[in-house]
Amino acid sequence: MSAAAPAGARRVVLALGAAQTLAWASSYYLPAILAAPMAAAFGIPASWVFGAFSAALVLSALLGPAVGRAIDRRGGRGVLALSNLVLAAGLTGLGLAQGPAGMAAAWLVLGVGMAMGLYDAAFATLAGLYGRAARGPITGITLIAGFASTIGWPLSAVMEEALGWRGACLAWAGLHLALGLPLNRLLVPPAPPPEREAAAAPAAEAPAPRRAMPLLAFVFAATWFVTGAMAAHLPMLLQAAGATPAAAIAAAALVGPAQVAARVAEFGLLRRFHPLVSARLATLGHPLGALALGALGGPGAGAFAVLHGMGNGVLTIAKGTLPLAVFGPAGYGARQGLLSAPARALQATAPFLFGLLLEGAGVGGALALSSALSLAACLALLGLRAAPSRAAAGG
Repeated sequence: MSAAAPAGARRVVLALGAAQTLAWASSYYLPAILAAPMAAAFGIPASWVFGAFSAALVLSALLGPAVGRAIDRRGGRGVLALSNLVLAAGLTGLGLAQGPAGMAAAWLVLGVGMAMGLYDAAFATLAGLYGRAARGPITGITLIAGFASTIGWPLSAVMEEALGWRGACLAWAGLHLALGLPLNRLLVPPAPPPEREAAAAPAAEAPAPRRAMPLLAFVFAATWFVTGAMAAHLPMLLQAAGATPAAAIAAAALVGPAQVAARVAEFGLLRRFHPLVSARLATLGHPLGALALGALGGPGAGAFAVLHGMGNGVLTIAKGTLPLAVFGPAGYGARQGLLSAPARALQATAPFLFGLLLEGAGVGGALALSSALSLAACLALLGLRAAPSRAAAGG
């Protein structure tokens, strides 16, 4: 953390970053490795497992506002610690499930845990702790948790090979109890009372821009649809664009490092600007990558992956910092839950809908839609203006 970071923030960022890495690796990134063996054990198509996972994401979206309100009232430490227990229960349910119904029920429990324990809850916790100075800590935890898939996918594969998919689920559950729970409960401080935050707030602050809520909700929904689509289809899309299978996989592997590189830039160079500036630039990453892929074909696969990854890396941060900059810390958790609900719901449907589009319209048509959504998000952000008193929130 920089010298301008709030006192004690380094310890909190490290703790939350590690806990978030565990939470994402053992929930959102789990089906990519375990869906196939899980489906084979139950004698069902893998699509059924992904369907249960999508239902968990939808449930997480529905619960987001309530979780946010709870964090606004009491702080995030207890909610995050409880999320470890809920995620451990869901993973244990998966590991012990005897049929598709038990599997689906366990995924719904995991959906509750994801609502309580992923980025939105962590961002709201930081906003409650540090107010407008939370921008740096929010960026910090995304820097660490940006490696969740890099760590989670290989670790799930190793555990599945050594212990079977059931043993892998139980091992992840054990990690939540042995690692995630102590990190969230013991190293995250309690939030100050709400009245303390109100007393520390500026006496007069410019009101949020009109139409800010619907505009931001659209931005997050549009960009998270693109994120979900690319996460599910990127290697196949690159192959369809002309890359060899090996080149497509190698290019797709660049997304993670590109995300982290962009977050480092946000943490250093871009943090001197209002979050609206970095968010607007980030929405252009995917369309520029699509132009490179369309112009170069297979040889443009690497450029597409890097540009998309850089944009997505900054947009993840913007999802936490933009509401803080535009509206301030008061009521942040509930507002974040409301803004995230349509984004999570669309992200849950993105793999299926984008797959249909790829089959029906080909690479060109699919990328035309995803690029149009990204550009529409940029236009929506251009419609927001930063009030002077809100500039560089927490920069």
